[in-house]
Amino acid sequence: MSSWFRKRDHNIVFNVFALLTCGLVAGVVVAAAAFPVAAMSGLTAKAGNQAFASLPSELKDFSSPQITRVYASDNKTLIAQFYDEFRSDVTLKDMSKHIRDAMVAAEDREFYKHNGVDLKGVARAVVNNSGKSESKQGASTITMQWVRMSLAYSATSPSEVVKATEDTNMRKVNEIKYAMRVEQELSKDQILERYLNMAPFGKQTYGIFAASKVYFNKRPKDLTIGQAALLAAIVRAPSFYDPTTKDGHEEIRQRRNNYVIPGMVEMGAITPAQAAAAKKEAVPRKVASVGNGCVSVAYNSWGFFCDYFYRWWMDRPEFGATAFDRERRLKSGGYRITTTIDLKATNQARSRVAKLIKEKNKNALLLAAVEPRTGKVKVLVTNRKYSLDNSKNPLSSDPRKRRQGIKGSAPNTVNPLLTAGGDITGYQAGSVMKIFTLITALEKGYPLHYTIKAEKFYKSKYIVERSSDSACPGTHFWCPQNSGGGGEGVYNMWSGFGRSINTYFVPLEERVGADNVVNVAKRFGIKFRDPSDAKLASDGYSHQWGSFTLGVSATTPLDMANAYATLAADGMYCPPTPIEQITTRDREKLDIGKSQCERATSVDVARAALDAARCPVGDRSRLGSCAGATARVTRGVVGHPVFGKTGTTDRDRTASLIAGTSSLVVAGYLVNPDYQAHKDRMDHDQVNPAVYRTLADYMEGKPQVQFKRPESRKIVYGDQRRIPDVECLSLVRARDRIENAGFDAVLSNGETDSACPAGTAAGTSPSGRTVKNGVVVIEVSNGKSGEKPPGPGPGTPTIVVPPPR
Repeated sequence: MSSWFRKRDHNIVFNVFALLTCGLVAGVVVAAAAFPVAAMSGLTAKAGNQAFASLPSELKDFSSPQITRVYASDNKTLIAQFYDEFRSDVTLKDMSKHIRDAMVAAEDREFYKHNGVDLKGVARAVVNNSGKSESKQGASTITMQWVRMSLAYSATSPSEVVKATEDTNMRKVNEIKYAMRVEQELSKDQILERYLNMAPFGKQTYGIFAASKVYFNKRPKDLTIGQAALLAAIVRAPSFYDPTTKDGHEEIRQRRNNYVIPGMVEMGAITPAQAAAAKKEAVPRKVASVGNGCVSVAYNSWGFFCDYFYRWWMDRPEFGATAFDRERRLKSGGYRITTTIDLKATNQARSRVAKLIKEKNKNALLLAAVEPRTGKVKVLVTNRKYSLDNSKNPLSSDPRKRRQGIKGSAPNTVNPLLTAGGDITGYQAGSVMKIFTLITALEKGYPLHYTIKAEKFYKSKYIVERSSDSACPGTHFWCPQNSGGGGEGVYNMWSGFGRSINTYFVPLEERVGADNVVNVAKRFGIKFRDPSDAKLASDGYSHQWGSFTLGVSATTPLDMANAYATLAADGMYCPPTPIEQITTRDREKLDIGKSQCERATSVDVARAALDAARCPVGDRSRLGSCAGATARVTRGVVGHPVFGKTGTTDRDRTASLIAGTSSLVVAGYLVNPDYQAHKDRMDHDQVNPAVYRTLADYMEGKPQVQFKRPESRKIVYGDQRRIPDVECLSLVRARDRIENAGFDAVLSNGETDSACPAGTAAGTSPSGRTVKNGVVVIEVSNGKSGEKPPGPGPGTPTIVVPPPR
């Protein structure tokens, strides 16, 4: 709409000045257009011509803001759209002829006759506006209006925007010269196409594509005469001619029927009969709402993935040096973005979660799924609605926040519960973190067969406060125990991981170095967002972080799903990404968002660690014997080779399960995101089914793919040594002989039937050969012969070590 339509006070001095200036401009325009080389007589005309000639006539390059559209991995389902101005350019051939004719009839009926400036209109406006009339007229042609919008969009500072739109005669003079130059460079159809793609149509819409969608839910090429005339009528004053308001509805009907449609008849664009029919077309009283951003996703279950995408974009320096620049690029760049979200898997996972836990539950069941070898994030769901409206949420379960009147996150939230951000740093996930100690041990040369005698309580070398509940009585040393107590025995990596034996993994961590375990976790993508965790993970502190192996640091389901996916990718860490492809408005494919994978560990270490990780979820190791599982039903439900791990934190404040195949890894956490010091006990009966059934749904119909064995035998069996014969030796001599052979000698918990004298060595378990530095149990004879063959004493697990192959 021309700014000359705005009302303003005019005094006599201003009116005279305006008349002289516009008269001069009109004279200059006539001379420039009709007689470009003619000499102009008179000092005033000469001065005016020189001033006019000195004005710029080349418009800066610019791009009008365009809608960015975000699609699912199928590249056709729209998830969300982002924009500053709801606009998407289309070509003239994709517009109805009616809208072209209607816009000319509404805004510039001399459009195809003038050279960018309607001199009759200028003179008419000057005469009208210099008087006392309350109705002011504009003289801006379609070309001049497009020039004005172009100057505003190409402005690089607020002052340039003001200069391009302020209501002054100098602005009008500028527009005239630019318009004349534009008419020399572009055809009428090119100008009209640009104008139709840039004009404001109200209701947050810019350009004919957006207007057609919002007002009529149509493409521009499908507009009827009446619809085209209505949209053309709006442009003059979108707020005034708003059909959704009582007054605006009548005003726009009058302008359409009494001005625009008759103008189309006058131009010969339509017949009187077509005009009569067009006037009868209904004027809409309601228009489509214009969704913007993640709060307007098509299905709410997609909201948390959309939020992850948005935060990913905002962290990328490729899109701008500042957060402001990145957001402007997203909301005005007109990108077509295909994301990694698998809609079928997401919808199935959300349905699984809904059956297990209600949205109003203060606890959150969080699921994240990642594709190995690509880092593509396929699923992010929880039992929450992605919504800004938390007015009906109860107060937080955190007493401190409750006293401050702060709402909890259930049922509505936009907090990044699954991926972290803001004040969300993650959650303690428990024993799923033991995988990093296992990987470190393998890297340091400890084989899968490496054995440790686990105790009920283990006095570690890690220092804690004497007052700590976890300190060994009367000391400042950390004294961990196994979940539920018990767990004594000899374990290797398969059985220790399968049964999740704390007092196996803490001494193993001591031997390989807690600082090395932390560094492995970093290589596998673990972030230390919590300030206290970041300090403990830093150099100078991490060597004393003994509890790290038990999962006390804050992580997210996405962190851990991707870390375990690194094992399924033969040790290649691929940063998680929501991006399949980003395409610019010019159809250029950007190489941004595709994971740049790096080697986190060797192929053999990854394959060996994964083999041990088959034990907790009920699968069979291909290299050893599992002898224990904490989520045994997983393998049967999924129906494919699987690996993973359960996790539980102190006092069951969180429960977690990770389960994966070669195609997908799913991580699930059950947490209270508002108050992690709560007293509830989290139930694996909720999180476990959510994880393994989501994985089963995804794997249905896919071919069976077996995990590969490591090529090195040493990473499995280690340095195998012969165990010396100690039968009937004293226990002291037996211990010395075994330790001198390079083994860790321990006495059995009970006695064994043997012909050897009571209190002497009846034999060993294992016998024959075992790994260097491994545990060899000395069986104690009870002196009773012939009743049972030699074997392990009561309570001593048999360690089965297959001979090297």
